[in-house]
Amino acid sequence: MYRPTATSQQCATSRPGPCPPGPANRHQESSIVHKIVINLLAILALAPLAATAVTPAPAPPSVAASGYLLIDIDSDRVLAAKNAEQRLEPASLTKIMTSYVLFREIASGSVKLSDEVLVSEKAWKTPGSRMFIEVNKRVTVEDLLRGMIIQSGNDASVALAEHVAGSEEAFANLMNDHARRLGLQDTHFVNATGLPDPNHYTTPHDIVLVTEATIREFPELYKLYAVKEFTFNDIRQHNRNNLLWRDDSVDGVKTGHTEAAGYCLVASAKREGMRLVSVVMGTASE
Repeated sequence: MYRPTATSQQCATSRPGPCPPGPANRHQESSIVHKIVINLLAILALAPLAATAVTPAPAPPSVAASGYLLIDIDSDRVLAAKNAEQRLEPASLTKIMTSYVLFREIASGSVKLSDEVLVSEKAWKTPGSRMFIEVNKRVTVEDLLRGMIIQSGNDASVALAEHVAGSEEAFANLMNDHARRLGLQDTHFVNATGLPDPNHYTTPHDIVLVTEATIREFPELYKLYAVKEFTFNDIRQHNRNNLLWRDDSVDGVKTGHTEAAGYCLVASAKREGMRLVSVVMGTASE
């Protein structure tokens, strides 16, 4: 581990107007962060050469981000980094930990994918991105996980948190317990969504740790991050990670954006026998 659709459907957006026509235009996030990650992933093609005695390691790229980290988690080899241990707001990258806690609960048998969750008014009213669950309706844990991971639904995140811990606040305590156990020394969570709070922060380094733990401990559940779309209540919802369409070696993981955090993206790819994880945080929109 590194240390240092058949029916008539609506778009998954709260804005008026027609559905975006294709994957390149489906999401609100800026394309800048995706271009940055593509450039970082390109370093992987040079990584095997860099391991030889005659070829120098590729120089870190010039990246307009608050912090980033590119690492081969199989060898713990850092390929590029900037401010990897700087505390930053993670936005919806938070949901990597939210889902990790859920995966642990599922693996222990405390929670089942088939469990039905009663949607609270708080979950229904949670601002930001949503999967459009309805108050006082029951939704399975599996559907809520898909809505949180694929569509980045804040409503789904809160509903899952309440189901596991009784309240979002209690669930955040669980998140922090797991963060300490995994060695996330510069991370603190106050919610399950990533909505802005001065006491809610992490680092590119710590995000790599929880992403690596997710991939290694729960390979089957991790496959949810590679799902490109799903339909809930006749609303077709597309994965916000555009890299899933651009690069076949990419199999996850998560985007995030708030005004305070900027645009963020964690991506993972399997190439040349290596598992690469890239974290980019705090890029500006176009």
